[in-house]
Order: sequence, then structure tokens, then C-alpha cells
Amino acid sequence: MLRTRPQRRGTLAVKRRHLIGAVGTSALLAACGKENTSGPAKPGATAQPVSIEAIAAEGTGFNVGSTMSARVAYVFFDPQCPHCAALWVSARPLKSQARFVWLPVALLNDKSEPQGAAILAAPDPVAAMDQHEASLTQHQGGISGMGAPADKREAVKRNTALLNRFAFSSVPTIVGKHAQTGEVVTIEGAVPTAMLAQKLGLTLPG
Repeated sequence: MLRTRPQRRGTLAVKRRHLIGAVGTSALLAACGKENTSGPAKPGATAQPVSIEAIAAEGTGFNVGSTMSARVAYVFFDPQCPHCAALWVSARPLKSQARFVWLPVALLNDKSEPQGAAILAAPDPVAAMDQHEASLTQHQGGISGMGAPADKREAVKRNTALLNRFAFSSVPTIVGKHAQTGEVVTIEGAVPTAMLAQKLGLTLPG
């Protein structure tokens, strides 16, 4: 059952892709990943099909939105990723329609794991995330990860293993189901609110 209580050294690479699919148009996505080859698994023979059930069972994250919502989207994010900060803002208007479960991973540098663990361990992870992303946006490095509990650091490692298992190579990565069709949807990269709503089959707030 997903625990919702609420690594390497690498360089930051900005990846831009065009997404053409269910939304019917193309949109520029921005994501963070590793430039070197020692990072997450690359797509290939070892990649496993994306499983929402596995993410729910093995991942550790915190909820944004109604815990009773039947619509759930899982968001893999790295605390050091500025594009994850952008998605944090763009997903906020949709939290009344779906529950977003944010799962910290350690992909980018040595700060990722302890900061992700600190957010998970916070009495209010959403408030901690707000504080962290505001600090990151202001180029202040984010919250301190010093003293982050060992069990939360292990949880971040497990989340990272999940990200690798499905051969996702960048963050943020969103995994969910389309609210109307039930089709599994994956999005690698930050997207604006309108596109996120379209991809997940939600209604854009007026």
C-alpha cells in the first residue's frame, strides 16, 4: 500500500521534447535529467511496462488534493529540479479534481536524496514543499536536508528505483489514468495547467 505520509552525483541537463498525442497539438516540455550514462536505466530490453499498481504499492509520497478522490496521478520529482517546481505550480489548480501523489527521487545531485527525505518527514509535507520550491525558485538551494531520517532516505531510494524500473530518464514524470477513457497516461516534463488537464481528462478551471 502506498505510504502517503506524509544518487548519485550528476550534472543538470535540460531536455526539451515535443509531445504530440491525445491533446491533438504539440507542446514544448522541459525536464531535468542526467547528461552522463551512469544515471537511470535507458529504455531498452530491461525496461518494464509502466504499472500504476506497482507505483501505488511500492512508492512513498505525499498527497496534494482530496485523499478520497478516485482520480490519482503520481508525480516523480527531484527536489533539485526547477521544472518540477514549475509543475508544482501548474498542477495546483487541478487538485480539487484529482489527488496528486508526489514521490521524491534522487536523480540530479547529492542534495536530492536528503531534501526529498526531509520533505517526506515534515509534519506538513505540502507546506515543506511550498517552502522548498519557493527557495529553489529564488536560487537559494531549497530546504536543508541535514538530519533527514534514514527511513525516509531509503524511501527516496525506492522511489528512484521505481523511476529506473520503467526507464524514465527525466523528471518530472507523471503517471496516471485518463479520467474519461481509463487509459494510462505518462508525461515526462513540466506542462502548463491546460495541457495537464487535457492529458489527464480533467476540466480546466474557469
